[in-house]
Amino acid sequence: MAGAGGGWCHNDVVSTVSILERPVYGTAQAASLLGLRPPRVRAWLDGYERRGIWYPPVIREEPTRDDVVTWGEFVELGYLREYREEVALQRIRPVIVALRKRYGTPYPLAHARPWVYDHELVLEIQEYAKLDPRLAIVIRTGQEIILSDVAERFVRRVEFDGDTAARWRPAGKFSPVVLDPERAFGMPTVDGIATERIFELVVAGEPIEKVAEGYAIPIDDVRAACAFEETAHSYAA
Repeated sequence: MAGAGGGWCHNDVVSTVSILERPVYGTAQAASLLGLRPPRVRAWLDGYERRGIWYPPVIREEPTRDDVVTWGEFVELGYLREYREEVALQRIRPVIVALRKRYGTPYPLAHARPWVYDHELVLEIQEYAKLDPRLAIVIRTGQEIILSDVAERFVRRVEFDGDTAARWRPAGKFSPVVLDPERAFGMPTVDGIATERIFELVVAGEPIEKVAEGYAIPIDDVRAACAFEETAHSYAA
């Protein structure tokens, strides 16, 4: 519901969840885990200037120049990475700002409500902000309001505990590879084992079957860990 002056000014407060505020990665590390270039991540976090024009941050309320990325920021960066078209993501900022005010949290995209419960509210905010349709979080199909393709891809990667994004599955929900800020310092793991450790053993010549036996995990989990690391190394190259 719009408040006085036409904005979403009253808070439907989401309780503060410390996991979202937890510092987890450096900027370059977050970029690598998301398959992004560090300059793009920094621009989304802190804004940038081009040809004398200042473009404000998409993720943070104000630029901080802090190299540390919180878990909440990482999850929201994970949403932005799903946009594959060449479209100015700064245009989605008013929607994020409105959701931030509505929910009373700096990390509205790291909560389940926009993705699960509040489609009508998100659509109303999008329309009020005159959001570019290519950036839509939700869309109307007939009488139904559903998630956009971008939002669907995001939801397939994130796991919520209650209303809070608690884990990130970079290869999708059916992959055993997971990033959890409460395990292994947020680094990618399979059944609690670092994917990097598994990959190093296989690259060193250890048979996949032996690695799986040694860690007491399925062979397919070893293959998934290696596939993830190969993709990460390929991108870094």
